Amino acid sequence: MPVEGSYNYPIAALSVAIAILASYSALHISSKISRITGKTNYFWLFAGAFVMGSGIWSVHFVGMLAFHLHVQVHYDITLTLLSMAASVAASFAAFYTTTIPKNKGWNKIAIGGFFMGSGISIMHFTGMAAMQMPLALEYDLFHSILSVLIALAVSYLALLLILQFQTPPVSSKNLWLSAITMGIAICGMHYTGMKAAIFRNDSYPWSPPFADDVFKAVDPLLLVGVTVNIFVILLISWGAVFFDRLVLEKMAYRDTITSLPNRNEMNRFFDTYTGHDSLGVLFIDLDQFKVINDTLGHHIGDMLIQEVGQRLQGFITAQQQVYRIGGDEFLVIVRDCHSEHGEQLAGQILQQIKQPFHLEMNELYITASVGISIGPIKHSDRSVLLKKADTAMYKAKGLGKNQYFVYSEEVGRATVRRMELEKDLRRAFDHQEFFVVYQPKWNVMTNSPYGFEALIRWNHPRLGIVSPTEFIPIAEETGLIIPMTRWILEEACKQCAMLQQKGMSQPLSVNLSIKLFQSGSLLNMVQSVLSSIGLDPQMLELEVTESMIFYDIHDIVRQLADIRALGVRVSMDDFGTGYSSIGLLDQIPMDALKLDRLFIHDLHTPSKRAIIHAIVLMAESLQLDVIAEGIENKEDLESLKQLGCKVVQGYFYSTPMPREEMEIWLKSKLKDSLASSS
Repeated sequence: MPVEGSYNYPIAALSVAIAILASYSALHISSKISRITGKTNYFWLFAGAFVMGSGIWSVHFVGMLAFHLHVQVHYDITLTLLSMAASVAASFAAFYTTTIPKNKGWNKIAIGGFFMGSGISIMHFTGMAAMQMPLALEYDLFHSILSVLIALAVSYLALLLILQFQTPPVSSKNLWLSAITMGIAICGMHYTGMKAAIFRNDSYPWSPPFADDVFKAVDPLLLVGVTVNIFVILLISWGAVFFDRLVLEKMAYRDTITSLPNRNEMNRFFDTYTGHDSLGVLFIDLDQFKVINDTLGHHIGDMLIQEVGQRLQGFITAQQQVYRIGGDEFLVIVRDCHSEHGEQLAGQILQQIKQPFHLEMNELYITASVGISIGPIKHSDRSVLLKKADTAMYKAKGLGKNQYFVYSEEVGRATVRRMELEKDLRRAFDHQEFFVVYQPKWNVMTNSPYGFEALIRWNHPRLGIVSPTEFIPIAEETGLIIPMTRWILEEACKQCAMLQQKGMSQPLSVNLSIKLFQSGSLLNMVQSVLSSIGLDPQMLELEVTESMIFYDIHDIVRQLADIRALGVRVSMDDFGTGYSSIGLLDQIPMDALKLDRLFIHDLHTPSKRAIIHAIVLMAESLQLDVIAEGIENKEDLESLKQLGCKVVQGYFYSTPMPREEMEIWLKSKLKDSLASSS
């Protein structure tokens, strides 16, 4: 006949609490699996599987402790341990299938859920088989099948929640809600399985001895095993919290190469600092780091960063902290800092970094640029000091590197203006704010015009005329120089064609940026413009700077040769301004040299005259024209004429003129030239 059991509800409630605790721990640990790589990943994988498997096992056997048949019940140790092993192994297989493979999809949840659900079912029925008692055990088929289905459903729910909590940030509220849901589901699976169990005493001709004392009916070994298992779950859960608070925090807020605080720690400082003393922020950027990375490899680059970090650690005090905020950038924050102390510290840092580095048989020398900003942190914008230091650092780089620069309001205004120009530059084309002016070249031998140089200008709607020295570098950095060059090329060629139609044929020259050569579109651009306007290629001259020859000499020589093959002239602008291209003049395809205005200063000195005379003789032997820029007075003009320079350009003849003024000026000069020749 069937024997009815009863439940001890406090112990049954304990099984629910254990289920929720195990679920919370497993979900919390699962969030580590996606964030950790390598062997540590498998540690957390096993830890999560053990917590989940042993937690479900503990729920089962705590539930068995809560269930009383009023007979003495013992458990076979082998089968009990086997049931626990089945639960942990199934959880591990499910965790591995779901979390380790990188492919996503429902198939891995289906496979993992099957593993876990089957393992839970095996654990349950193996644990029931471990019961040793004077009763026979049978199962109700309907509730048995229902318990297996619930086990599978619980497994799928668990894996879905685990996948959800692998993506940070993980809300503690959502974590607890999910753990409660999963814990109740696990208990539902267990107690449904218990509902399927039927205990009979038909095999015994006498009534089994009943145990009136509940605790006398409890197997001591089972009680010890469950207690130890719960303690282990708590220990692993505490370990996960410890890992979160100490290990992961260290990984999140410490740089892995230098062990210095990283950008996250820096941001935390700026976000949480509440002091009112004046802070000094020193922004440090290594000057030659990219070259070292490209030539010696990233391995040496990392070693160099590590060595720099070690040197900077020597500047850490109670009042100073050093951060590595990315790549080759470091930051020093100094409490209670004044300008003199900040500059002195920056000088010491530069001196330390200049010392040689010995890395794997390589003796390396690098420098740094340091930007300094000093002041209080404003609550409205806590990162304002960092932005100012960054601006000052770029100013130091622009001044030649290997030095420091202290931020000033003047620099700040210049930076704001530059940002405004960069923003407005993008819409200037659409609003037709650009225009072209023309500066004449003059042949001193024939005393007549020798062509014009087309120069772009920008009429800003609020700032007025913006100097090309301001917006051309911005256009080069942003890539806008390419459409800008095409536009001025079209405008210049149209003007040249119009002058031809009016009988005032004059060649026009246009300046080129290195970006045009790097884009690979220069030849097609020139061909397209000449073809669309129908201009004779010999009427167009393209000016390249001496410095761009050294970016990729072979490629630039090839492109210049292709351009000259069209019939377009090529001249070298700013010749002799610090780049020694003399040895390459016989290889570079060009037609003229433009002497920089630097040569015109102190033209009365014998040394300067000797240099210009040598350049003119050299150019003549290479069949190159020489054009002198910056002529502003008659004395310089006469000196250049005596030295053999035939073509000049400068304010002595005219400032750059708009198209209408240029036509009037040209008509007047051609008329004067014709009158003087007759």
